[in-house]
Amino acid sequence: MHNSGEIDYIIVGQGLAGSALSYQLIKEGRKILVIDEDNPHTSSKIAAGLYNPVTGRKMVKTWKADLLFPYLISFYKELEQICSAHFLREVPVYRPFISLEEQNEWMGKSSSPEYIPFIKEIYCKSLYSFANDPFGGLELLQSGYLDLPVFLEAYRDYLKKHELLDASRFDIGQLILEKEFVLYQGIRAKRVIFCDGLNSAEQGYFQWLPFSPVKGEILRITADFRLKNILNRGVFVVPLENGLFRVGSNYDNNDSTLVPTVKARNEIERRLNELAKVEYNLEEQVAGIRPATKDRRPFIGLHPEYETIGVFNGLGTKGVSLAPYFSRHFMRFLEYGEDLYAEVNINRYFSLYYDSLEN
Repeated sequence: MHNSGEIDYIIVGQGLAGSALSYQLIKEGRKILVIDEDNPHTSSKIAAGLYNPVTGRKMVKTWKADLLFPYLISFYKELEQICSAHFLREVPVYRPFISLEEQNEWMGKSSSPEYIPFIKEIYCKSLYSFANDPFGGLELLQSGYLDLPVFLEAYRDYLKKHELLDASRFDIGQLILEKEFVLYQGIRAKRVIFCDGLNSAEQGYFQWLPFSPVKGEILRITADFRLKNILNRGVFVVPLENGLFRVGSNYDNNDSTLVPTVKARNEIERRLNELAKVEYNLEEQVAGIRPATKDRRPFIGLHPEYETIGVFNGLGTKGVSLAPYFSRHFMRFLEYGEDLYAEVNINRYFSLYYDSLEN
C-alpha cells in the first residue's frame, strides 16, 4: 500500500478500466493508489479479451476503430515491457462470408483507404476444410486477444511492487467528501475515480447512470484441428495451446446470476456447429456479467455535484479495445482539461441524476 497520506488519485477497481487508467496516471507522474480486493468473478477476468476492428452480423468497422486499434497494440506492448509478461496475442481474425454478394462487397472495400489498414487478405474460396466458408472470408489485421487473467495478475504484481495497491474491499461508507479533496482511511486525494464495474450500478455515487448489464458465457473445449486464426462469425473460436480452444459468447439481458446455464451452452454449441464441423470435448463453461451501457458507449467523467468524484466504466463487450484509448482520453481531461467526447461524457445523463434526487 502507498506510504504517503497525500496523493493525487484513488482508483477503485483493478479490472481493465482501473488498470488502464491507473497506468496512464502513473505515466504522468501522478501519485495514485488502486483499491481492489481481487474478486475472481469480475467480467474482466472471465472475458475472452478479443479485439476486432470489424464486428457484428453486418461486418462493419467498429466505432472509432481508426483511433482505438493502432493505439491499443502499442499500449499493451508497453505494459508487457513494464510488467515483464506476455499477454497480448496478435492473431488475425478470419470472418467467413455468408454470400457471394458479401464477398463482392468486401472486394470493393479492400481498395478503400478507410479499410486498408484492417485487411490482411480476402479469400474467395474456403480457407479451412472444416469451416462453413464456401464463399471464402475476410482476414483482418490489428486483431487478436488479450490474455486477461495474465494481464491483470501481472499488472497487479507491478502495483504491489511499487506499493500502489490496497488489496482490500473499498468501503464507500468511509469516503469523506470535501470541496477540493476526498479522505479515505487517513489518505487524502484530489480525486477518487470509480472503475469498479457493476459495483457502481448497485451502490454509490453513480447508480443513476443507465447501466445495462449483459451476461455472457464462454466454453473451453479440446479438439484435434489446427487453426492459425480466430474464427469469428456468430461465435468466436480462439486457439489457445495444447489443443485447447475458447468458444463464445452469448448475450443474456435477463439473467443476472454467475451460474453457467445449459441454455447458453446449447446456443454456443449450435452456433459453433454452424460455423465449423469439428469433433470436440467440453472442458469448462464460465459465466460473467459485463458492465454494458444502454447506448453502448463508456461512462466517463465527473459527478454532476462533486467534482472530486469521477467514473470510468461501462466498457461492455469491447473493453480490450476501448480501455487504452479512452483511459488516455480521460487522463487528458483530468490533468489538462481537454474536452471529453460527447458520446462518452456522463453529462449526457445528468438529467437522470437530477430526476433521481426528486424520487
